[in-house]
Amino acid sequence: MGIQDIPLTTLDGSPSTLGALGDKALLVVNVASKCGLTPQYEGLERLQKRYADRGFSVVGFPCNQFAGQEPGSAEEIQEFCSTTYGVSFPLFEKIDVNGESRHPLYAELTKVADAEGAAGDVQWNFEKFLVTADGSVTRFRPRTEPEDEIVTSAIDAALA
Repeated sequence: MGIQDIPLTTLDGSPSTLGALGDKALLVVNVASKCGLTPQYEGLERLQKRYADRGFSVVGFPCNQFAGQEPGSAEEIQEFCSTTYGVSFPLFEKIDVNGESRHPLYAELTKVADAEGAAGDVQWNFEKFLVTADGSVTRFRPRTEPEDEIVTSAIDAALA
């Protein structure tokens, strides 16, 4: 089973997969509403708007594992994201990205090393994984802004 085939659940409770989003490059991000990095939603939404018509989507996975910074229900998360940041990209159910209950998607993603060669646990909210249509993965740590040139260059290359 490839990364695009791992069973997921959307924020509204519907079964899905990354593959259901089509043959796209995806920026998979663990998100949180009450984090110092939460303003990254703005950059993520700009990426969504900038690249959506070229076969790209941001994909958000709320996670409450880092200092309890995503305590809300699915409805509260959806309301916050849409009213505060105008989020139009797909959001999936709240999951764990580390530890014994790590979601199978993140069990695969965390095998990928970052630019410094470090794989393993997600460091904090807003860690980013660019998954290309062919299934290759590039990892960006939380403090890398969504619109940083290293991210946009990787997206451009994935969409070329």
